[in-house]
Amino acid sequence: MTVTMIICTICIVSVQVVVFGGGSFGTAMACALARQKGDLNVTLLLRDPYVCKDINERHVNTRYLKEYMLPNNVTATTSFVEAIQGAQYAIHAVPVQHSRTFLQSIADILPPDVPIISVSKGLEVGSGKMMSEVIPSALGRKQPAAFLSGPSFAKEIMDLRPTGVVAASKDKNLARELQSLFASPYLRVNTTTDVTGVEICGALKNVLALAAGIVEGLDLGHNAMAALVAQGCAEIRWLAEKMGAKPATVSGLSGLGDIMLTCYGSLSRNRSVGVRLGQGEALADILASSNQVAEGVSTAGVVVSLARTYRVSLPVLTAVAQVLAGALSPKEAVYEIMNLPQIEEH
Repeated sequence: MTVTMIICTICIVSVQVVVFGGGSFGTAMACALARQKGDLNVTLLLRDPYVCKDINERHVNTRYLKEYMLPNNVTATTSFVEAIQGAQYAIHAVPVQHSRTFLQSIADILPPDVPIISVSKGLEVGSGKMMSEVIPSALGRKQPAAFLSGPSFAKEIMDLRPTGVVAASKDKNLARELQSLFASPYLRVNTTTDVTGVEICGALKNVLALAAGIVEGLDLGHNAMAALVAQGCAEIRWLAEKMGAKPATVSGLSGLGDIMLTCYGSLSRNRSVGVRLGQGEALADILASSNQVAEGVSTAGVVVSLARTYRVSLPVLTAVAQVLAGALSPKEAVYEIMNLPQIEEH
């Protein structure tokens, strides 16, 4: 084979990406990649064979984002081997609380050199681990990994609305690879090596969004909302910095940007759960009525442990955990916070 023939053969080999999980955000990420790069093949690895059939035949995810047509280069399968074979990148969009079991089930199939790009936000209940810790623990080895986070509602990505996110990885070259892979006229991708900052902000903003929703549900007004979100931002910064995060990360896209979106955006699942709690609905009824995962509900309890471990006072975030556990009513939680000692800001 001549050099020219070899080069041509390489040129026609398309990039393959597997997406673990076909929820709203996993589907949106698949579409964002597929629309930007027509020579890229994206495979969604799903559990439901009927949704797979709809995606492959009708180009619609009939469970999530069913109002959108998917690009032809997005397909789906329930086969681990079929989905992973030949993939150069794996996007992990499985909810955090199910991630360990899932990753253990594919450990022998996923090649150790395929980078995992996690878009799952939260902390594992029990261990308190971030996804950057869950991934190597579950796989039983080091795996190239990056973490994509920022203010990014799935529906707005599908609508091609301008969005900015951050790709975080200890490996600067991998972060730049992802920047090149994902960047489009509608998606701006910054990079950072501050994995801890990006992950902690991505997890705790969901808990703060529950608190913001409670304030909305109680109809306490804009003053109360602004005060609560500002206090919650400070608490996230205190804890994140104690855990080694950079202040710039907390005030950037994956920190303050994502906090603002999740606390004030009407599409926020966590905020919506908080609103319904504030209006008096029972948590069990709220969760039973939705097929979407509100990660903040699981993460809130972990925050209490982190506050103790790092000796940080987190009154707003821990109050959310107390409401979810039934130890305080939403109204009691708000007024407990209002009755905290007056402080000097620093």
